[in-house]
Amino acid sequence: MLNKTKAAFEIRDYIREDLFPHFMCPGCGHGIAMRALLWAIHDLNIDKDKLAIVSGIGCSGRVGAYIDANTFHTTHGRPLTFATGLKLARPDLQVIVITGDGDCLAIGGNHLIHACRRNLDITCLMLNNETYGMTGGQVSPTTTRDRYTTTTPEGNYEPVFDACELAQGAGAGFVGREITLQTPSLKSLIQQGIAHPGFSFLEVISDCTEVYGRKNDLGESPQMVLSQKSEFRSDSYGMIADEVFQPRNVKTGVLHKSDRPEYAEAYQQRITDRVKK
Repeated sequence: MLNKTKAAFEIRDYIREDLFPHFMCPGCGHGIAMRALLWAIHDLNIDKDKLAIVSGIGCSGRVGAYIDANTFHTTHGRPLTFATGLKLARPDLQVIVITGDGDCLAIGGNHLIHACRRNLDITCLMLNNETYGMTGGQVSPTTTRDRYTTTTPEGNYEPVFDACELAQGAGAGFVGREITLQTPSLKSLIQQGIAHPGFSFLEVISDCTEVYGRKNDLGESPQMVLSQKSEFRSDSYGMIADEVFQPRNVKTGVLHKSDRPEYAEAYQQRITDRVKK
């Protein structure tokens, strides 16, 4: 429940200013995503001492270091495994994973599937900028077809991976997607994901302005961010992406929500039942 009497959101209350200036490129969508996340944390009145941020490798993985909370920078593709152990050992903590499209869907894809299946109360933010931005701009599982990367110099021939459909199919209790341009809506979606009692998977459509944008001649950072507006159109269900952005219609907002047993509670109940016997 929101505390309407608390102070207005001030991002400096939630960051480690001694680590600034940050390493993110000008116009990088990951900075917008971090602000939306911290705004949601503020509105939910989460105690920073009870907040754990777990991140992997890549541009997204560096985001967690700037957040003034309990932060864990883990190995490539494994933030969800670290977060699983942490949540089971400390169910009192609010555990949030920040990961990228390569970190989460390529090397970490198997871990994502089983995190969804278990339905442990973890919120996973996958920042999707369609490339491995920190390591040279290689193709990722979400790179739009025909886009150029360092490993697809003739254009990408592989179909795009729909992470939200995967998460829903694997059993995630809450699945959603939003673009960084719609920051208030993104904040609201993150709030709903954190509040959901189970595994929440949130895809954040971000922008890599310096690597992916330059290689594909997508303009400067303002053009890339504003292009999200032209590439998404409204319908009765929310926003839908045109094929300019990805080769399929992509809805945003809450895509799936279901109530089923949360893993830690079910596990603890099993232990309690055993002790009683």
